[in-house]
Amino acid sequence: MIDLRLLREDPDRVRASQRARGEDVALVDALLSADERRRSSGVRFDELRAEQKALGKLIPKAAGDEKAELLKKAGQLSADVKAADADRDAADTETQELLQRLGNLVHPDVPVGGEEDFVTLETHGTIRDFAAEGFEPKDHLELGQILGAIDVERGAKVSGSRFYFLTGIGALLELALVNAAMAQATAAGFTPMLTPALVRPQSMAGTGFLGQASQDVYHLADDDLYLVGTSEVALAAYHMDEILDADRLPLRYAGFSPCFRREAGSHGKDTRGIFRVHQFDKVEMFSYVAPEDSQAEHQRLLAWEKQWLTSLELPYRVIDVASADLGSSAARKFDCEAWIPTQGKYRELTSTSDCTEFQSRRLSIRVRDGKQVKPLATLNGTLCAVPRTIVAILENHQQADGSVRVPEVLRPYLGGREVLEPVSK
Repeated sequence: MIDLRLLREDPDRVRASQRARGEDVALVDALLSADERRRSSGVRFDELRAEQKALGKLIPKAAGDEKAELLKKAGQLSADVKAADADRDAADTETQELLQRLGNLVHPDVPVGGEEDFVTLETHGTIRDFAAEGFEPKDHLELGQILGAIDVERGAKVSGSRFYFLTGIGALLELALVNAAMAQATAAGFTPMLTPALVRPQSMAGTGFLGQASQDVYHLADDDLYLVGTSEVALAAYHMDEILDADRLPLRYAGFSPCFRREAGSHGKDTRGIFRVHQFDKVEMFSYVAPEDSQAEHQRLLAWEKQWLTSLELPYRVIDVASADLGSSAARKFDCEAWIPTQGKYRELTSTSDCTEFQSRRLSIRVRDGKQVKPLATLNGTLCAVPRTIVAILENHQQADGSVRVPEVLRPYLGGREVLEPVSK
């Protein structure tokens, strides 16, 4: 959530942010009104309570009619105090509910617009000319079947659409990717973490995934637990309700977990293969830093994502995501999109977001710097979303006979294999 003091001091900035997100600007004025009622009812309660205490000291000293009058006044004050207390609580509840609906403040450099209004910042690698090489590229599913690596038919039989099995070399390729990604993250100073896939509502809400993203979340009603769509949730909530010492920052974690998404808004999109699925594994980077260091940390996370994609020898571009496509927690987001030959376009493989103080305020995570205790900044960055990375590797490194060249960074994790060979029929 944002700082209420900032809202009071510069409401136009918050209105502009809401407008850039394509969200309800009227929410800002409703929140300002609720906050004013909260503060005024709080003042009213404090005044009545002080008057009640002062009256309580006079009653034992009074007698006769004077005492009766004071007791009558005390009874009325008691009722007034209870009413003021209820008004204060109601206004506070309304303020908090409205505050939870407000997205993070959009960074001023973010391009304004929707999904297609991103700005391309960089392009890396060379897109292969398969026609010049003399063959038509196969898509990842056909390659996966040739290699005995992907089985979506049995995935659908067992679990339904958008589920799959990774088999044989496909399973080994996932493990190689996870191990290589964790090795890079560990070398960069991240603490490796295996995180829970089920979290409590306060963890999910605290990271901002029960607002606009709630349609994609799986909820276990009997247990009131949520399946995470990213280990960002567990990593953000790891220090919930804690005060961290400033000299411990930055704290960097690399989480591995299964991830679950309904993909409720993707009807008819990417239905072939394993690009858009309900369950997948992912290695996620997460950072806790001082607020003034968040933009520099954002660039570091992006650099680590670029290092990873470069090591996989994939052509990719970096985009500055537009304001209406940010997600409620992010002030700014960069995506790295790999070229997918059979689709003829770049598709998102990694993403890194600067959430500034938004999540830490919701999760009550603070830093102690000398005598001052204040919220800190949180950032996240995907290092390896496994299925999409497999898609990009198979399609970009395929050879005419259906085999796939293995990027050098993965070879030590695949028993030294240089090529993934088709399986015999």
